[in-house]
Amino acid sequence: MTINLNSTTFGKREERLGSVVGYVGTIQDLAVQSRCGTLKDRGRCFSQSSSCDAGCVLGYISHIRDVAIINHAPSGCAASASTVLTNQTQLAAKRGLPYDTVILGTDMNESDTIFGAAESLRETILETYRRYQPSAIFITTSCVSGIIGEDVDSVITETGEEIPVPVIPIHCEGFKSKVWATGFDATDHAVLSRIVKPPRKKGNFVNFKNFNESARDDIVEMFRDIGVDVFMIYSNTTLEELSHVSEALATISICGTLASYLGNGLEQQYGVPYIKTINPLGVTGFETWFREIGRVIGKEAEVEAYIQRQRAIYLPKIEEVKKKLQGIHVILGMGSSFAFQVARVVQELGMEVDYIASWHYDSRYDDGAPPPHVQYLAEHSPRNIGVSVADQQNFEILNILNKYKPDLYLARHPGTTVWAIKQGVPSIFMADEYMSFGYKRTLSFAYTILDRITNRSFERNLSSRIRLPYTDWWYRQDNASFYEGGR
Repeated sequence: MTINLNSTTFGKREERLGSVVGYVGTIQDLAVQSRCGTLKDRGRCFSQSSSCDAGCVLGYISHIRDVAIINHAPSGCAASASTVLTNQTQLAAKRGLPYDTVILGTDMNESDTIFGAAESLRETILETYRRYQPSAIFITTSCVSGIIGEDVDSVITETGEEIPVPVIPIHCEGFKSKVWATGFDATDHAVLSRIVKPPRKKGNFVNFKNFNESARDDIVEMFRDIGVDVFMIYSNTTLEELSHVSEALATISICGTLASYLGNGLEQQYGVPYIKTINPLGVTGFETWFREIGRVIGKEAEVEAYIQRQRAIYLPKIEEVKKKLQGIHVILGMGSSFAFQVARVVQELGMEVDYIASWHYDSRYDDGAPPPHVQYLAEHSPRNIGVSVADQQNFEILNILNKYKPDLYLARHPGTTVWAIKQGVPSIFMADEYMSFGYKRTLSFAYTILDRITNRSFERNLSSRIRLPYTDWWYRQDNASFYEGGR
């Protein structure tokens, strides 16, 4: 689907990518339906609350330094602002950088839902510039502003004539998409359409889309080894830096879900190649990804030399710890890209994947092709793994855990790990997206798993003292019965 940068709005994931938040089946069925374009979303008979794409926008756009973010919404929609700003301030402090981004809200009330809050938004924009003098002001919308049909774009156009910095809308009304990862696309659309400039000249760097740049030093060193710089997006970036991402040799990412919109948008608009392989988690993922980067930017010899040096150091150590992980059974609950990528890493380390729960699933990416990590897993897994798209539904996750009784549960969101531990299942919260990146971190990941499954006393003691709200009747249900129409 062509990305339209002339509009302030964009297609939600359900429309662009055929994304779903409800599915029960197998990895092979998921791969086939993705290729054929036949995957349909399945509704649930019951659903717990999930995340919101507007909240995702707030957390992600705040990575940019020296901007102001105005949340045109009731005050509760900005409840995460203090946590978000604390996180970003600490990330900046680690690099010795100033962080002066602010998050504000228009605090819409009942009266505003009847009479509108356009004037309040206008006054907030002008006062925000007067107080903080940011390099840009982002206006994020909400369910309330969307439901009442607030003409945010017109207000932005009018106030943009009164202040000398860009005022940029980000349309992220939570009710428009069931997929909270749509918030990544909303942020990228605003950056692509209002910040990125046509290239002046080709630079000697690659764009690296990630979350919190925790492996920054290692990645910078790795690319310097092959004679290339790396620009990590968006953490601790400035508007001036972002305006030149069109000059990159290529765009790469730690996560396909995170980078699809920006990567394909830069490729479509400015011809910046977007690397579309499986992601660099585990040995196979890293080598496939890095070799493709080398091919695209003309650094194949340098990349191969780096890979062989790293192999000599780490592969013997990885093979040694694999011997201690044989026969370990694992269940995963993560976002769409990580769930299937980490499952591949688990298999590389000699463990068995019993089940994969993905928070959502994109049938295809913005280039029209199905996600490569799902196709790879379907083709290379020793058996047909069970899969559900669970949208962080804990009641479904605990049913699955009780059925399979794995040795380990791996998750990318802490809420599910807490409940799994209460059930007696050893769990690892994979907050760091680089936990299994490349050789060194894959080795560290293997040892983390070994440590976690060696001593299980905490889970045993906690589960023996806690009564969960789930009955034996509930646990006997097949998780497919949670969906309309059952199997």
